Amino acid sequence: MLFIVGILVVVLCVAGGYIMHGGILSVLWQPSEFIIILGAAFGAFLIANSMHTVKETARHLPSLILGQSTSQKVYLDLLGLLFDIFNKARREGMMSIEADIEVPAESGIFTRYPAILKNARIVEFLTDNLRIMTTSNLAPHEIEGMIEAEIETQMHELSEPAHAISRIADGLPAFGIVAAVLGIVITMQKLGGPPDALGKSVAAALVGTFVGIFIAYGFIGPMATKLEDIAHAEIKMFECIKAAIVATSNGLPPQMAVEFARKTLFSGERPSFSQLDEHIRSR
Repeated sequence: MLFIVGILVVVLCVAGGYIMHGGILSVLWQPSEFIIILGAAFGAFLIANSMHTVKETARHLPSLILGQSTSQKVYLDLLGLLFDIFNKARREGMMSIEADIEVPAESGIFTRYPAILKNARIVEFLTDNLRIMTTSNLAPHEIEGMIEAEIETQMHELSEPAHAISRIADGLPAFGIVAAVLGIVITMQKLGGPPDALGKSVAAALVGTFVGIFIAYGFIGPMATKLEDIAHAEIKMFECIKAAIVATSNGLPPQMAVEFARKTLFSGERPSFSQLDEHIRSR
């Protein structure tokens, strides 16, 4: 919702101020300039990035427009899942969760939390590290170091869409200049013609510079910042899992393990102690 509101504010304020100064909106409608600038920017995006980054950027667009999917409810489900897993392991032994982590889609624990189960990256991260806990004798600090290394890699991958979009934002003003220069070339070809035709041609050329700067700083740059925020929110789920696993490796009971995990969350989405307790009991 804020994404849509932000776009409307940017467009209405710029267009409103332009009209107040006596500007004519139809002059800004130069389809050829938009094709040159946006087409060149999209082509540069494809040249600069791998297919994986292109697909990941497209995958994050719904979250960008509709709002990030990592909400307090998702965090509650993750904490509830962690509690259920470690509670079963404490009561029945670590090997009792082997079947759950081998085939999560058929696990009675994982299927209680469909929002988590459909996040393949989180499920893989959790099951891989639980598998290591059940099949190795690593010390807690060794497990922690290994998980931190993986989280660093995950952060790099999750941030790639934001970096890719940011680079396009940096290049858009230059593509605007390209469009403006091409417009001036066309204007030079019309020298000797009617003054009003020359004036329109120069105005059309200058629109290219305006469009490049306007789109870069009004839309694409903020989109890159938002994608970075989404990446940080998603990585919090990994840090949450790490805290619970390390606490469990140190011998803490499930309730305390998920409390350690809860403390890693940002205050805006972090459920309270009572909310988490109620959520766990309701399951």
